[in-house]
Amino acid sequence: MPKLKTKSSVKKRISVTGTGKLKRNFAFKRHCLFCKTQKMKRQARGTTLLAASDISIVKKFLPYL
Repeated sequence: MPKLKTKSSVKKRISVTGTGKLKRNFAFKRHCLFCKTQKMKRQARGTTLLAASDISIVKKFLPYL
């Protein structure tokens, strides 16, 4: 079998936790922050786990997790 290529954009954005779950950063936190609410900016701090519906899609891009 040929080797599968990992999607470079996904490997930069997604990391794996110790229990095998997928971790991602929040979006919409880079610019134009003056028009976003404090609540949105506060809740977008740090990282969160990937939604269950997206896991199957992302695992195709990362064949060697």
